[in-house]
Amino acid sequence: MSDLNALARQLRFDIISLSQAARAAHIGSCLSCADILAAAYHGGLNISPQTATSPSRDRLVFSKGHCAAALFCALAQRGFFSRQELFAAFNKNGGLQEHPNLGGMPGVENASGSLGHGLSLGLGMALASRIEGIPFRVCVIMGDGECNEGSVWEAAMLAGAQKTANLCAIVDANRWQATGRSNEITALEPLADKWRAFGWQAVELDGHDPERLKAALQEVGTGTRPMAIVARTIKGKGISFMEDDNNWHYRIPNEAEMNLVREELGLS
Repeated sequence: MSDLNALARQLRFDIISLSQAARAAHIGSCLSCADILAAAYHGGLNISPQTATSPSRDRLVFSKGHCAAALFCALAQRGFFSRQELFAAFNKNGGLQEHPNLGGMPGVENASGSLGHGLSLGLGMALASRIEGIPFRVCVIMGDGECNEGSVWEAAMLAGAQKTANLCAIVDANRWQATGRSNEITALEPLADKWRAFGWQAVELDGHDPERLKAALQEVGTGTRPMAIVARTIKGKGISFMEDDNNWHYRIPNEAEMNLVREELGLS
């Protein structure tokens, strides 16, 4: 097992443990993006606690805000704050909520929750880099169901026209959204071709291969066009009884299920 695979494994355990402790939902969507977050925060992007306020830091815009637990766990794992601080604050009055908010914890670059806004925010940041002459890259993580929003494609069209090569969109394509299969609700496919039609470089890859994801992120900014990574993922990835089961968009594990999680991940 590579270091990134081990980090993603631990991240999955932290996400499920946090959900169970805080009585918070959206586990399935959190687990599908765990490998993406591990790759981004551990070598794919120039992000660290030491450079958290540096103007030249890369930015990770987390657009699928209902999966805040995954983002917060990834930031804690990277050392922006402690795991204990996170568990004490998450889903508590006056603490961190189930959607990210600016100023809640270091390392959070944007408030999110209402889907479809992250790519526009990321594009604005990428253009600011050009205007201010400060080189940094912007990575926007979004869901495939989120691509139903027209604002996503407005931003995609402008980014393609402006050739914002320092901008990357990662689509966590787990094939589900809240009420059903993404492609049955809106005809998303062929998704990579849609990004190409808007002037983006687009690649499709296994969203549970963190080494490949890291390599793809390291290529952002080396070409002349923005990059779209369609990461093919499985909702609930890593836990056999959660995989591809949309009930875990809402369910919270009980203690018996937590014991199964510990057994499957080999962690406690």
